[in-house]
Amino acid sequence: MDIVYILIGLTLLVVGGEFLVRSSVALSFKMNISRMVIGLTVVSFATSAPELLVSLQAALDGFSDISLGNIIGSNIANIGLVLGITAMISPIAVDRDFYKFNWPVMMAFSFALFFFLLNGEDIHRLEGGALVLGLILYLLFLILRSRKVKEAAVEEVDDRLRGTSWFKIIIWLIIGGAALYGGSELLVKGSVSLARDLGVSERVISVTMIAIGTSIPELAASVIAALKKEKALSFGNLIGSNIFNIASVLGITSLIQPIVMQSQEVLSNDIYWMIAFAFILVPLAFLPKKFLFGRIKGLVILAGYSVFLYLTIFK
Repeated sequence: MDIVYILIGLTLLVVGGEFLVRSSVALSFKMNISRMVIGLTVVSFATSAPELLVSLQAALDGFSDISLGNIIGSNIANIGLVLGITAMISPIAVDRDFYKFNWPVMMAFSFALFFFLLNGEDIHRLEGGALVLGLILYLLFLILRSRKVKEAAVEEVDDRLRGTSWFKIIIWLIIGGAALYGGSELLVKGSVSLARDLGVSERVISVTMIAIGTSIPELAASVIAALKKEKALSFGNLIGSNIFNIASVLGITSLIQPIVMQSQEVLSNDIYWMIAFAFILVPLAFLPKKFLFGRIKGLVILAGYSVFLYLTIFK
């Protein structure tokens, strides 16, 4: 039954995430928010909703390692698995804005998480508030910059949602919220039980199985974008999602329920992998073909992710 709970939970998270993305984008159009801001903020936040619900549910249930492992593992999977697979399907062009703005912000939040855990092995409410404040400043800066950036050069958003009725938006929000809540309950319950049955820690399950499961929305969005040759969407979605995972998911979760690290491996192993995968993006962006992630680079990243999974599960 543990596997059944996990599969049903993941399915509900994917369905709930999709409905939440649709309703959020449609609602943003109703509020006359620019397409660029919708792409880099609303879509990123909505696709991080599964991680938020899972992390919050786990923290409230006393399984903080699932909260941390879910986010750290998801950020690793976004780059190692999602970007790796996407680049192997179709080369991804990297715009200069990536290393001048988005990448430094992602690295800043990654190091902030590292130092918060290093200082007390927890994320208390004050640190959670700092993460949320950092996110708000990031969003404000994005909005200010959006006035100077051509929208076509940033993230694509489905214009068909522009004329969505209020009735549909409300129904989609209800379905999305209910599916995310039910999915997070089943996923946490099944994962904890499975970890105990297999004799491994909740951390191992969360940083691998749960992280991959909650990264499915990013994987789907990026693969579809790559197939449609919407390369800016693929890369922007991943970077934005990683920023939101740390700043909003862990920030909001720790504001509601402080997150206490239970496994030393989170600080001695997992977070180093997360920082390494984030850091290596810039060197890869310049070598050997500048500003292009091709199949070879995708294979390298995917191979690195396979090594991470092997060492985490069998170490």
